[in-house]
Amino acid sequence: MADAKPSAAPEGATGVLVLASGEVVWGRGFGAEGAAVGEVCFHTAMTGYQEVMTDPSFAGQMVTFTFPHIGNVGANEEDVEADDPHALGMIVREDVTAPSNFRAVERLDGWMKRHARIGLSGVDTRALTRRIRVNGAPNAVIAHAADGVFDVPALLAMAQGWPGLEGMDLAKDVSTQMHYGWGEGGKSGTWRLGFGYGDTGLSTSLETNGEAGPSSQPFVSSAVEKPRPHVVAIDYGSKRNIFRNLVDAGAKVSVMPATATFEQIMALNPDGIFLSNGPGDPAATGEYAVPVIRQLLDTGKPLFGICLGHQLLALAVGGTTTKMFQGHRGANHPVKRLSDGAVEITSMNHGFAVERDSLPEGVRETHVSLFDGSNAGLELTDRPAFSVQYHPEASPGPQDSFYLFERFVSLITAKAP
Repeated sequence: MADAKPSAAPEGATGVLVLASGEVVWGRGFGAEGAAVGEVCFHTAMTGYQEVMTDPSFAGQMVTFTFPHIGNVGANEEDVEADDPHALGMIVREDVTAPSNFRAVERLDGWMKRHARIGLSGVDTRALTRRIRVNGAPNAVIAHAADGVFDVPALLAMAQGWPGLEGMDLAKDVSTQMHYGWGEGGKSGTWRLGFGYGDTGLSTSLETNGEAGPSSQPFVSSAVEKPRPHVVAIDYGSKRNIFRNLVDAGAKVSVMPATATFEQIMALNPDGIFLSNGPGDPAATGEYAVPVIRQLLDTGKPLFGICLGHQLLALAVGGTTTKMFQGHRGANHPVKRLSDGAVEITSMNHGFAVERDSLPEGVRETHVSLFDGSNAGLELTDRPAFSVQYHPEASPGPQDSFYLFERFVSLITAKAP
């Protein structure tokens, strides 16, 4: 890593990463040209890069992939969690190659360019990852110019002028702006090879006249649909596969904006409430979200939170959250379930954590990270509410935690008259 004095790129360099500390990382740009400022993090998943790039939780961040061969399976229109990427850009070791996967419809670099996202290849991602592990996630600017001309001092000033994620509410920016019913008129269940996404109403909660269950017969034409409990999901930056898993678990899902009021949510007559993942500082989002969540808890309706939703639930019951040094991002994070000692391999993406010592009486810790011992789950002992810090819906990635969606829907049906 060089300092920020030179303005001319080394020969062949068409991309650069300028850290707020003054370090400069040169590489080869791909995707869109331009510059973007945010936080640099690293992600350890070996696949699922479209899912990562389109996850709204990555708003304000650029992702360093530790796996070197990113892009070799190409891009398609199914492996996305939103219409457009939310991550600012990606940093990879090897150049993007021609796709070699039967589901690919375009190259990753073309997909990045079409979605106005910057890529940087030819980087020693091991060194950059070690730098983040030792010094924390830095603010930086990623830039791509085909002519290799960069005003490095100006990029440094941009990086140093960015305030950082702490204290930043990004949920309003990535949330839906209107209420809608998930999967209305379309396909709403999870994806399966040979079937695609499940047809609305035919994923689970089916009576199949003694035939095999939904996992082996996902779309049984003769199935008779049972009435589905109604889950209202508050969208702080949700991934689509969360809603698909709720459908597979037997729920009907309506989605509301992050800023929805208690009255607006209850007007939909929910049987259960879901708090989604999302980006930014939970304390900042909590300024408007926490009062609503407290009112929802008082109704006694089952409530389930994931990631940012987990942090917001903790804040709502009197806990606190803090910015992590480097965060947890990857598809291989071991989490211990305290109820029985089982270990789940999970997908994570968070830069803030719940302080376990801040959790009050009536709140029980349910999961812990085996990487650093940080809190990874909680439940209320006096109300049907629970949450986890990881992503049980993540796919591709570990599927050890799909049971949480079934647990949530079971809580709802158990309370039904």
